[in-house]
Amino acid sequence: MKPQLARLLQLASPTLPVGAYCYSQGLEWAVESGAVTNEASTLAWIGDLLQWNMGRFEAPLLAQMMAACAMEDGERLAQLNARYLASRETAELRAETLQMAYSLLRLLDELSLDVVLVRQIDKPTFPTVWASIAVHWEIDVDDALSAYLWSWIENQTMAALKSVPLGQAAGQRILAAMGQQIATVAQQARAMEEVDYSNFAPGFAIACSRHETQYTRLFRS
Repeated sequence: MKPQLARLLQLASPTLPVGAYCYSQGLEWAVESGAVTNEASTLAWIGDLLQWNMGRFEAPLLAQMMAACAMEDGERLAQLNARYLASRETAELRAETLQMAYSLLRLLDELSLDVVLVRQIDKPTFPTVWASIAVHWEIDVDDALSAYLWSWIENQTMAALKSVPLGQAAGQRILAAMGQQIATVAQQARAMEEVDYSNFAPGFAIACSRHETQYTRLFRS
């Protein structure tokens, strides 16, 4: 097995100590509101966000961040980081990406990884730090995109298991269905022109906003 594969699996693992399990990214409010109630509606919610939010904004931005890191272009990386941070439409989403980035930077110290470029950014976001590590470990861009999307899908599914709630078999069916879409979404993200990047997902933004005042909750977003 190539060392890059093992490192990629480490980056995509739910055991990565960044606190991703604390966040549902609005899914918990979607459950509270009745928009997500079962396996089918969970699959629709995650699938729509994969296609229209992750696939059209976060994934292509991640590819550009990796390119900037590979070229050691700190100015470009900072611009992409600022663009991603500006796209976080609620206080919870903004806090989430900054906290996870902070935790990932601490992990760099624990692993003695000398990833210099990202440390020059004032408020690094999670995908920026993640992309920097992927490039440092010489991981292929297409593989990195697929793993990043898979990690997000897995976290969303785990949140659904707790909040809908769903059984383990339902969770595996959702992962299987979403997994079939990853290669296409990653390929489209890699080929997308920057002018076409878009995170326009009003329902997602509303869910994340409403979650901030939700009375009872398990998750931080």
